[in-house]
Amino acid sequence: MPKLNLLEETRYEKLTVTVYPDQNIAAIQVAKRIAKIIINKQENSEPAVLGLATGVTPVGVYAELVRMHREEGLSFKNVITFNLDEYYPMKPTAAQSYVTFMNENLFNHIDIDKENIHIPDGTLPQNEIAQFCLTYEQKITALDGIDIQILGIGRTGHIGFNEPGSAPNSGTRLVTLDDLTRSDASRDFGGKENVPDKAITMGIGTIFKAREIILMAWNQKKADIIKKAVEGEISGIVPATYLQLSDHVEIILDEGAATALTRFDTPWLVKDCEWTNRLKKKAIIWLADTLGKPILKLTEEDYNNHGMAQLAVQQGPVYNINIDIFNRVQHTITGWPGGKPDADDSQRPERAEPPVKKVIIFSPHPDDDVISMGGTFIRLVDQGHEVHVAYQTSGNTAVWDDDVLRYMEFAIDFNKSIGDDHNRLTGIYNDMRQFFAGKLPNQIDTAEIREVKGFIRKSEAISAARYAGLPDDHIHFMALPFYETGKTRKDTAGEADIKLTIELLQQVKPHQIFAAGDFADPHGTHVACFHILLAALNRLKETEDWVRDCWLWLYRGAWHEFATYEIEMAVPLSPQQVISKRNAIFKHQSQKDRPVFPGEDAREFWVRAGDRNRETAHCYDQLGLAEYEAMEAFVRYEF
Repeated sequence: MPKLNLLEETRYEKLTVTVYPDQNIAAIQVAKRIAKIIINKQENSEPAVLGLATGVTPVGVYAELVRMHREEGLSFKNVITFNLDEYYPMKPTAAQSYVTFMNENLFNHIDIDKENIHIPDGTLPQNEIAQFCLTYEQKITALDGIDIQILGIGRTGHIGFNEPGSAPNSGTRLVTLDDLTRSDASRDFGGKENVPDKAITMGIGTIFKAREIILMAWNQKKADIIKKAVEGEISGIVPATYLQLSDHVEIILDEGAATALTRFDTPWLVKDCEWTNRLKKKAIIWLADTLGKPILKLTEEDYNNHGMAQLAVQQGPVYNINIDIFNRVQHTITGWPGGKPDADDSQRPERAEPPVKKVIIFSPHPDDDVISMGGTFIRLVDQGHEVHVAYQTSGNTAVWDDDVLRYMEFAIDFNKSIGDDHNRLTGIYNDMRQFFAGKLPNQIDTAEIREVKGFIRKSEAISAARYAGLPDDHIHFMALPFYETGKTRKDTAGEADIKLTIELLQQVKPHQIFAAGDFADPHGTHVACFHILLAALNRLKETEDWVRDCWLWLYRGAWHEFATYEIEMAVPLSPQQVISKRNAIFKHQSQKDRPVFPGEDAREFWVRAGDRNRETAHCYDQLGLAEYEAMEAFVRYEF
């Protein structure tokens, strides 16, 4: 069968899509395109009119433009900008305003004329907004339109703040924000209740008038909505699909954001494949799930009717393929996550030797360990391994203010009961109450408040780790400096974070490490902590022999779960073990009932964890494997 060309491979895609290895490379390429427009316009003594976006997505583009200005002399004197949107109402000096965002990320660092900057005004009386929006449109028209428009995409499919229901010919206007959009913004505002319910946005019709449109999306969190925008039918339910009506649009993605596109997710539907074991496992599980059949009941007709004829011809008969994949999935199941002593480990996910392993469970927040792998945690301890847990951050931003007062009141009452002086504590307590009374959304807490919030998370983590069976000297609180800013947006991880991690690793010299691989974490803490750990391990690998025999396992659970085909170790949990895991999670009382930052999933963390573990077990059962109450899943990471 001949190879398909790129046009056939991308036939599901209704927009031009370019995929880069990572978002940094992609952002640099977008910045270069913008710079080229600016320079060409300068050479012709014309203004360059840029349509700009806010949010996390374009930050790398702006950083590269700033670098080009500072290091390569790129001038913005001829640049005129129009931003897509602004919350309403919103003061330009507010931390959450897009005026503040643009100043901090771009305008304050380049030589643009401030009169050439246009951002919707969030301070207008509502009866003046219609005229403002009309004038905004007229200014763009007078400049002969926007040369290049930069877009991100929200999880509702919105571009700008054009929410579901927006018309393809809509202009700049005041809109009501979708509930999901407000939920996604809640962390920046210190709670959803503080997020404005309206915004002023450039319309889809206005965006269409740009001579070039680039929509960018990074990481797997955006993969599903990108698939809808690129491959779905045009619909007001997903406003980004309207971009299919333009001939001047390019979608620029990193590999994570592209994962749900057909050519990457199910490539056998569009091209001949090189059938690696991983791809074969993915395809067979996909086929079984699609048809609702156990693996061993799949037929040659099933393969042929679902784009997998090539696999059947090259590696068949299909029953042999089915048996091979069934065995591979079955061999991921183990009740011995630290390896089974004195057993044949050739078909097991972990080594048998050494029989007693030194283990470190790295937990980005103080509850990720028990939420994501509480059952495995307890089992490792029960099976006699030397288990340590390392809480990488204090988690002090995720505690309700009234919990601080409750604990302070307890401390004051206890001091009174034993006859100790409580005047200083009472003074601090009164200062806290006064601060909370005037606290603005996302305002940084005082040092004392941050300390108390950290102590609350610490005491809960100790209680949960003790419940799992750990002695106190195996419980480590790292308080990585990148997190200790008091802000919801954390600093970039640095050398101090890596050194602290190296010190702990050298102290324990583990045979086995468990770390959070849930990079869909909306706070970014998981991925930051993972990169710190990876940097530490890669440095130690150069000088210390024990690192070469150390295996790194990734867990998930708080936000998403691994796909079945990705799982390399599945640890089954009995009904009683599920209850034990739940009890460990319950030790984190400050996160119970209503966590401060729940993300898009309204379920409590213990409910999420239980549901996901049961879903994993159900997936195995549906494939024809043994039926378990629940399963925790892991993937080995080669470093």
